[in-house]
Amino acid sequence: MNDLLKAIDEMPLLIKVILCIPCIDVFYGICRIVKGVSKNDVVWVILGILTVFPGAFFMWILDLVWVLVKGHALLLGEEMFS
Repeated sequence: MNDLLKAIDEMPLLIKVILCIPCIDVFYGICRIVKGVSKNDVVWVILGILTVFPGAFFMWILDLVWVLVKGHALLLGEEMFS
């Protein structure tokens, strides 16, 4: 699972921005769930679930800004808030 997250992190910026489009942004929510499962952390899994279903309506804006500023989607990079 870590290989999947590493591959997503190494994608070109244009593809990351395209994945921020509404309805496609669910992909990043699923990646957050995968990260939670790979870390064996229930909080990460819950955050991922919350960003897939109820948060999908506004998360695409946050993910788009985060990808353009930091280079990765919210909560998916190695350094989240630095």
